[in-house]
Amino acid sequence: MSSSAKYGTPDPIILTLFANRFMSVAEAMGRSLQQTAISTNIKERLDFSCALFAPDGDLVANAPFIPIHLGAMSFAVKYQMNLHGKTLKPGDVLMSNSPSAGGSHLPDITVISPVFDTNTDEIIFFTASRGHHADIGGILPGSMPPTSKNIFEEGAEIFSFKVVTEGVFDRDGLYDYMIEKPSQYPGSSGCRNIRDVESDLKAQIAANHKGIQLIKAIVNDYSLATVQEYMYHIRANAESSVRNLLKDVVRRSGKKTLSAIDYLDDGSPIQLKVDINEEDGSAVLDFEGTGCEIHGNLNAPVAVVHSAVIYCMRAMLNVDIPLNAGCLVPLNIKIPEGSLLSPSRTAAVCGGNVLTSQRIVDVVLRAFHACAASQGCTNNLTFGAGGKDKDGKNVVGWGYYETIAGGSGAGPGWHGTSGIHTHITNTRIGDVEILERRYPVLMHQFGIRTGSAGQGKWAGGDGAVREIEFLQPLQVSILSERRTRQPYGLEGGEPGALGRNTWVKQPREADGDLVPDAPRPLQPRRINIGGKATVFMGKGDRLLIETPGGGAWGAPESVADERAEDHSHVKAWAARGSLAEREAAQAGF
Repeated sequence: MSSSAKYGTPDPIILTLFANRFMSVAEAMGRSLQQTAISTNIKERLDFSCALFAPDGDLVANAPFIPIHLGAMSFAVKYQMNLHGKTLKPGDVLMSNSPSAGGSHLPDITVISPVFDTNTDEIIFFTASRGHHADIGGILPGSMPPTSKNIFEEGAEIFSFKVVTEGVFDRDGLYDYMIEKPSQYPGSSGCRNIRDVESDLKAQIAANHKGIQLIKAIVNDYSLATVQEYMYHIRANAESSVRNLLKDVVRRSGKKTLSAIDYLDDGSPIQLKVDINEEDGSAVLDFEGTGCEIHGNLNAPVAVVHSAVIYCMRAMLNVDIPLNAGCLVPLNIKIPEGSLLSPSRTAAVCGGNVLTSQRIVDVVLRAFHACAASQGCTNNLTFGAGGKDKDGKNVVGWGYYETIAGGSGAGPGWHGTSGIHTHITNTRIGDVEILERRYPVLMHQFGIRTGSAGQGKWAGGDGAVREIEFLQPLQVSILSERRTRQPYGLEGGEPGALGRNTWVKQPREADGDLVPDAPRPLQPRRINIGGKATVFMGKGDRLLIETPGGGAWGAPESVADERAEDHSHVKAWAARGSLAEREAAQAGF
């Protein structure tokens, strides 16, 4: 990228114009993907992201999609650039999901398309989309096994696959990667519903093509030189904003060193020390002291750590700028090799992307004293059928995946929000009507978990309650956190309530539950299955999921005392979120 010496001072009006034009490209890509996808996961739950990248792979702009995708996608784009160099041609499309290649976890498949200058045939941009696919194989339906111990149990891993070569879609290669290769691992199956995956991948390819058309239109309107100049200015503006934020933190707190620690439910620590240089507004974020790699799936790839950090920086900014690579320029992120935040290549990671990332956010926001902890979990529920039968043959089936909302944390001047997806996730939950129509389930209750919020001057948000009955025998899995360690409150605020997962099991003769002399009618058993479990549920069994509440800020006024310590440095910032930004953006079309 050209240095700042090459460009003069940007026109603020044109800068705003280009910021919105770049964002509109990503927004249009997202609308195209949502409209053309067929899976519940992408079409209804909106578990996808689209973004625009510079020719060096840096994130330029995105629409308000999924934060954990957006910070990590740049790693994926740069990996493919280094791998393929200048061999890419117009009409080529790349596909990848490996955490070692910039991926987050295997169900998140990234599709990358180069944008060529029509005059020079040089790459001038990349468009990319990342979508969570409900099943890509592995040991359990839904490809989010709570019991996975290595990455091979989590489904198809793809470092780099040219899914389209000069406009020709490689269907045979896709089937090999998605069905044949993952089924070779003992106990694992190939993709259980390849038709949905193939269709959604084509929707991602189409969305990327939409982005190519729109960015070329912008280049035609303003010239490539002008577009690249303001692409630089937008990133420089984000960098300047983060530097000003860090300087402001030092001025308000009087501290140049910040620190925080929090723990996963298994006791693994995530520790952070932030050293801020007040002169230039840079900072070193050192995760030294974080626990070692876990024999489970809560390991988080390095790209996920960067996503969590860039999200926090953007969330703490009180200015309206696109989230882009400039937010990371002032930051030096140090991650201990071999820790759960920088695990080995074969480590299981499906939970790290959705759960550990939430704890990283909790730790960063705690270090900056920004707000109390939100639910710190995404409550990942999967169920489905199909896969390998007793003879080892791959049986076509299906998988369903959803994340469940909880309470958000309070802050200095606002209460938490109840029943909402927080921080790194930004998805919707499946509509009850669609869920019951498409899958063999019945929803018994879905609502606010009253009384689960932390109490204080500013109360946290309540969690949610979701109870599902299964109308046929199914393998059901839950992958969750904050079942043993409560979301913290700050400034004397109480913590949010722990989450809980309960199997409501109907009595059956086959299970030995029907004792001849037992009084009738027999009552179902209520079994706490813990935070991470997979259960084969029979017909009529129910799963009751109670999600955590958010922490509170400040002691309840009835017990609040005058505090000697001055916290006037804590800057009140209005609660806002990318869901609201997305709705506002969509309303403009």
